[in-house]
Amino acid sequence: MFDAAAAALSRGVLPLSEGGGGGFHGPTAEDFFPPAIFGEGTFYEFNRIMMVRVIATVALCVLFLLAARNVKLVPGRGQGIAEIALDFVRVNVSEEVLGKERGKAWVPLLSVIFFGVFAMNITGVVPGLNIAGASVVGFPLVVAVVAWIAFMVAGIRAHGAWHFYRDQIFTPGVPWPLYFILAPIELVSTFLLRPLTLTIRLLANMMSGHFLLVLCFAATNALFLEASPPLKPLGLLTLGASFAFYGLEIFIAALQAYIFALLTAVYISLSVESH
Repeated sequence: MFDAAAAALSRGVLPLSEGGGGGFHGPTAEDFFPPAIFGEGTFYEFNRIMMVRVIATVALCVLFLLAARNVKLVPGRGQGIAEIALDFVRVNVSEEVLGKERGKAWVPLLSVIFFGVFAMNITGVVPGLNIAGASVVGFPLVVAVVAWIAFMVAGIRAHGAWHFYRDQIFTPGVPWPLYFILAPIELVSTFLLRPLTLTIRLLANMMSGHFLLVLCFAATNALFLEASPPLKPLGLLTLGASFAFYGLEIFIAALQAYIFALLTAVYISLSVESH
């Protein structure tokens, strides 16, 4: 019996204890394309992913408004937490990469990117939401484009449009015959691949995190409630893995927000500094 059950498990199907027709159903790409709540088939289509994004945005704005509502010289608990969070971005992202003076102008943008990405990521582990707002390409792409625009704006302000684009594509100090090879590479990598890599990095991490969590919790549910008796103890393993991946997903949500903000600061730094 155990061999038959193990063979069924390897095929992704858990035999039911009472011979029912249910079983294990793993996550699919359809999770990221839920049915429309309203406006189906129109430009204004609103689905569960959009609802999660709205909730995350409103929650983030409300938290910071509450923290800044009654600012005091000696901060209270809420103001203190908000100041610590903002100082983390200012010190560990902006000043670390851009320097104290140059980084001041970019602290607001880097803070919005960090907390915005984190808010969209963390919804993947919030009960009742259970999917990251960054797990569909729209949000990661928009934030990547914002970072890409900031990179170009900073460079144009520092050097002027002509010198900025020239130096980014034609690296100074290189023998001119090599420009036939290097210029196309720099053009593609700097102005095309850079926003794409930012987008794909964030999107892939949030999608894979969702797949892992759903897979583990669905397997735990199927093993405990529907599997034949020899397989039920395996539910303890998948339950432990579920909580382990849950903690990992929280860490990844914060880490990806930090990486996104840090890379934005690095790109801005590369645009304003001479080669």
